[in-house]
Amino acid sequence: MDRRKFLAYVGGAGALTAMNANQKADALEQAMGAELEETRKGKSAYCRAYGADNSWERGPRIEGQLSHMGHDPRLEKMSDKPTLIEYFDKRIGHNSHLLQSARLAKINGLPEHMVLACLLHDISVVGYINSDHGYYGSQLIAPYVTEEVTWAIKYHQSLRFIPDEDVGYPYPEAYIRMFGEDFKPDPYIFKDAEYARNHKWYMSARQICINDVYSFDPNVTVELDDFKEIIGRHWKDPEEGLGFDGSSSAHMWRTMNMPSNSL
Repeated sequence: MDRRKFLAYVGGAGALTAMNANQKADALEQAMGAELEETRKGKSAYCRAYGADNSWERGPRIEGQLSHMGHDPRLEKMSDKPTLIEYFDKRIGHNSHLLQSARLAKINGLPEHMVLACLLHDISVVGYINSDHGYYGSQLIAPYVTEEVTWAIKYHQSLRFIPDEDVGYPYPEAYIRMFGEDFKPDPYIFKDAEYARNHKWYMSARQICINDVYSFDPNVTVELDDFKEIIGRHWKDPEEGLGFDGSSSAHMWRTMNMPSNSL
């Protein structure tokens, strides 16, 4: 993606200047993902139903009009006991960046649980919320995967700013090209990255970074079917369905299921 197109995506140079460092990096990844999806069918249900910014056009309240409750008719209806695959099909979308990242992890010989981590590393950005996507993403999936996968997804957000040439991760050239050589993330990013650098699962989070930055190839097509067996072995769908099992993140899945529910 060239800088001119990126600036148009975020609303101009002024809008970019107003962002903090972490917001800039997130915006770049979102813009690159959006560009990748322009010619594909991996766009999330929210983008298809509400527009690129997932916003609502509520308008003035009409006298006698009832508040919306339950399922939003602009979205495909979920089953009573939705699974992760169903969320990919009906809410998250078969996002090309996530699928390419998982494909690359598989090619690079990573264990299956790390292929799953790469498949889910940006699930928050695509399906739930943009801000601090590593932190929200880890909370979203924590009840259903191993602690290592949860940890790796959380800390990939900070480690992506910290180069480690010894393991094949230079500082992303795109950050320099888009933001300039003086670009610096917020202090909490450095703090969390320092903690992660000395953790036993450091390389798990780092591998997400490695298999993330090269996964925006418009010439590569990947299908979700390629990872269904890995999902089946390393993801635990609750018997009650995602969003209805009383887990610590059930409310987040319900938000994706029924985003306009007034409850």
